[in-house]
Amino acid sequence: MRFHCALLAAAALLAGCSSTDKDYSRPLPPGKMALEKITDPSQYPDFAQGWNDRESLVAAIDYSLSYYSKPSSKKYFPYLDISHDRAVASLHAMKELLETCSSGEELNQRIAAEFDVYRSVGWDGSGEMLFTGYCEPIYDASLTRSDRFRFPLYGKPDELVKDEEGFPIGWRRADGTIGRSPRRADFDGGMLSGRGLEIAWLADPMDVYVIQVQGSARLRLEDGSLLQVGYAGKTEYSYGSIGKALVKDGKIEKNKLCLRAIREYFREHPEDLNRYLAVNDCYVFFRHAEGGPFGSLGVKVTPYRSIATDKSVFPRGGIAFLVGTLPSMSGAERNGSRPFAQFIMDQDTGGGIRSAGRADIFLGTGPDAELLAGSTSDEGRLYYVFVKEESPEVAGR
Repeated sequence: MRFHCALLAAAALLAGCSSTDKDYSRPLPPGKMALEKITDPSQYPDFAQGWNDRESLVAAIDYSLSYYSKPSSKKYFPYLDISHDRAVASLHAMKELLETCSSGEELNQRIAAEFDVYRSVGWDGSGEMLFTGYCEPIYDASLTRSDRFRFPLYGKPDELVKDEEGFPIGWRRADGTIGRSPRRADFDGGMLSGRGLEIAWLADPMDVYVIQVQGSARLRLEDGSLLQVGYAGKTEYSYGSIGKALVKDGKIEKNKLCLRAIREYFREHPEDLNRYLAVNDCYVFFRHAEGGPFGSLGVKVTPYRSIATDKSVFPRGGIAFLVGTLPSMSGAERNGSRPFAQFIMDQDTGGGIRSAGRADIFLGTGPDAELLAGSTSDEGRLYYVFVKEESPEVAGR
């Protein structure tokens, strides 16, 4: 199943809550893809900026090649004028450049000469996009319920029905028919209690919710060991942003919205937690996922090298180049922005992303990554590179 390990990107708590009123979630017209070929090379970004940590890039490319080796990956091509063979050849050609180029300047020149460059049209055709972040958090947990650990993380119930692509369809009733799934309030109210579906128990219901938003986690058990969990399925409801709801109700100022601010609000107002969690009817289930975290392509995602996009309009597994900013952090606080220009692989699907104007960057594991992901809501642009059709790499496949 294509979504058996999908990370639900964390457009999440910040989705739609940037400091502007731009509609980054605006859908494309029917049949239109997110990318368009750039015909004027003067409009190419400076790829020399991506001449860093090439070892991690090569590893991330190999993960995409592993995905492309699966026969099922061919069904998603051609994408525009890009065949499956050309997509594979592009990754091999990029690896060859990384091994043979002696500088960023040479890399930039050879990409311009040997590759076609495409750009995301962005939210309004200008190419502008909103980038948020997601991570693999680490939380304390227990395999048994106790006074401290009272909030369950559930495995997938048999009643949850998915199609052959892994997308949720609904809930199978006792008579065999399929209807709408229960809502978050039903699950939080204990409707699955006593069925043995609990993977683990956590101390804070907000931790459970954040794991559902991020799509994976490492659970620090009472004996000190770590248990990795990953996405197993979700109900069919669209994501509802509790961040937007808190801003709308005047609970948090829009320019101060971040995951830390949301946690602080609920620590001070625990009576409001269930009401706001219920804004998001979508509920996520988990499985043991050692060796992860994994993206929706079924391969491991790499910090700062993997993004989640809307796979109905972006090409699976492709190599992209992101030009934008990330937060500059001072402890738990964002204190500005820093440039971010890096090659990055399109290896995951955003559960709350349905447009060409949005993408999520995987920012790593643990508390620091969680703080950074929870503060990331930055504008930028996204480019994809595919080796030219007439190149020897394509001709030889």
